[in-house]
Amino acid sequence: MFRFARPEFLYLLILVPVLIGFFYYALIIKSKRLKTLGNKALLRTLMPEASRIRPRAKFYLLLVALVLSIFMMAGPQFGTKLEKQKRQGAEVVIAVDVSNSMLSQDLKPDRMSRAKRILGGLIDNLQEDKVALMVFAGDAYVQMPLTTDVSSAKMFLSNINPGMVPIQGTAIGMAIKRSMSLFSNTDTNVGKTIIIITDGENHEDDAVAMSKKALESGITVNVMGVGTPEGAPIPIAGTNSFRKDKYGNVVVTKLNESMCQEIASAGGGAYVKADNSSAAVRALTSELEKLSKSEIESQVYSQYNEQYTVIAWIVLILLVVECLLLERKNPLFKNIKLFS
Repeated sequence: MFRFARPEFLYLLILVPVLIGFFYYALIIKSKRLKTLGNKALLRTLMPEASRIRPRAKFYLLLVALVLSIFMMAGPQFGTKLEKQKRQGAEVVIAVDVSNSMLSQDLKPDRMSRAKRILGGLIDNLQEDKVALMVFAGDAYVQMPLTTDVSSAKMFLSNINPGMVPIQGTAIGMAIKRSMSLFSNTDTNVGKTIIIITDGENHEDDAVAMSKKALESGITVNVMGVGTPEGAPIPIAGTNSFRKDKYGNVVVTKLNESMCQEIASAGGGAYVKADNSSAAVRALTSELEKLSKSEIESQVYSQYNEQYTVIAWIVLILLVVECLLLERKNPLFKNIKLFS
């Protein structure tokens, strides 16, 4: 497994486009000054040893050396030893509604962004548990199977968007059914729960009946409602327009709290409403703490080898080449056209 021991140094890469901008700005200024002295073609004959390519080559050699130095400071490492770890935890499947209605902006900046922000905080509290991720609209798709790697869950979560599911709609029942299949069958003592993130506008199936079925299988269903009862129109990406029905009326999507509460009640879980505070995270974490814990075994890398030495040698070679490379043509090598 590859990782950076000090990833905060990677923020220095923002210097790269800035330096490129300054370099080309300096070239433009230099070109303008040369124009004031006379015709460029004539000036080249007066300065036969001047090179247009060498200054650029020296700059890019230094730039590559800088980028590699930043990577070196970030501490590239490869995992070399796998170690089994045992801990007490539960199994959690998070199903996120990615239907178009989640783009509504009755919560700022929009429902989807608010849900992802809350889930990010919740996943931080699941360090001891196994987590899986599901997305759904008119159908449901597994994004990540059960894993103890919660950092991967946050990475997958950040990439969730309504374009992920080709079939639009809101099939909460299907999401619950597919989520049930993700749990392990080997440990009957471990607590299992599904967290549904939705605005509750279920159009496709009987979500309440499926939630009851999950509870009968020993799986609780919690629901986080995203949106407001007053609702808001659904914006069309890349335009200033909103979605309309077949009669030309703007569609207003509203949080269906009664549906969300029914699903949670049937699944033996809790209903919480997304808001600006951390109340939703605390409420869901409280529900998860009620689950029975079982021993979870996972494999993690316990030793990492530093990989900066190879990069250091490359940087040294680049710097040596940059020092040996003169901005003017060397008379001793005038017949060599490498930088002409």
